[in-house]
Amino acid sequence: MRIYMDEIINAVCLHMADRKRVAPTDVEVQLAWDEEYGYTAEVWVQGRSQYLVEANLLEAIEQYVFRQYGNRVFRSQITLGLDEEIWADIQI
Repeated sequence: MRIYMDEIINAVCLHMADRKRVAPTDVEVQLAWDEEYGYTAEVWVQGRSQYLVEANLLEAIEQYVFRQYGNRVFRSQITLGLDEEIWADIQI
């Protein structure tokens, strides 16, 4: 199963909304890849900026796949990749 950038952004929005107790629409996410830091996301919630590292992204994707698709996956089953956009391959 592969999910693309839009779904990864949704996953991060839902994850951060739960953690910060706000509506998912109050969360903005910008995904990035950098040679030094790998996959990251900058997240804005209520005017405050926060950076997430790859482990945080994988946690958000785990929860998203469980909620949206009913499949329990672990980080070792998720591989992030980058072509023209960031995607995640999930072994189910």
